[in-house]
Amino acid sequence: MIDQGLRAVLAGIPVGLQLGATGTGGAILGFPLMVYLVGIPVQQAAAMSLMIVATSSMFGAWEYGRQGLVRAKAAAAFSWTGAIGSWGGAFGHRVVREEVLLLLFGLLLLSVRIVMMRRGSVSSEAGREETCATQFPRTCWLKVGGIGLAVGIMNGLFGVGGGFMVVPALILFLGFPNRSAVGTSLSIIALISIGGVVGHLQFGSVNWPLTAYALLGSLTGMVLGVRLGAWLPATVMGRVTASITVMIAVSLIVINLAKLFGLQG
Repeated sequence: MIDQGLRAVLAGIPVGLQLGATGTGGAILGFPLMVYLVGIPVQQAAAMSLMIVATSSMFGAWEYGRQGLVRAKAAAAFSWTGAIGSWGGAFGHRVVREEVLLLLFGLLLLSVRIVMMRRGSVSSEAGREETCATQFPRTCWLKVGGIGLAVGIMNGLFGVGGGFMVVPALILFLGFPNRSAVGTSLSIIALISIGGVVGHLQFGSVNWPLTAYALLGSLTGMVLGVRLGAWLPATVMGRVTASITVMIAVSLIVINLAKLFGLQG
């Protein structure tokens, strides 16, 4: 059997790769991989996933920032409520049964995919909010504060970055170009995740050696992902992300429904 540390490195690589290329979905992979590949409890998996996503996102945001693709005002607007929601989500994570958390996570992923499928039909709305991508007036601060709170709660509850919600919101409702949305999303994820990390450290324990191994893999994947994102068309990366998301969602729903109904040990 492969050593658990090596499995943690292998679990971290696709997390960073996905985050670097698309600005979304790192923890969509990280959370279940920590549970089923590395073999750690759900509560520790959420905490580790969040730490890995936060650190990798900081690194990716720096890479995109060097290219002028990070909008600081948008990142701050999302993050001030997001960090609060993330702390609260981390607290809620401690009191929910593992199978229920994983089932809800799968349902969440499917819901996000349905929203993303509607992206083309609502993309015309982005043009009416172009000032949010450039000047970011007061109305934009108020609008994204609520979105940030919702993303933060899911961030802490499931150990996910929330980029699968942030990137569509930036593109569809705030008029961001795709690459700027990815770079800004990484900044937002990093900032929001701080609250969740604090919450998980306060309410539970973390396997630090395995976290370090997974982070090593994630940072390696992040470097590759940033360069891959600049090379591959956004539509191609979107299809890959969609396929991975649906497969993981269906697997989580089936496996954990079976456990809840006593069909699987």
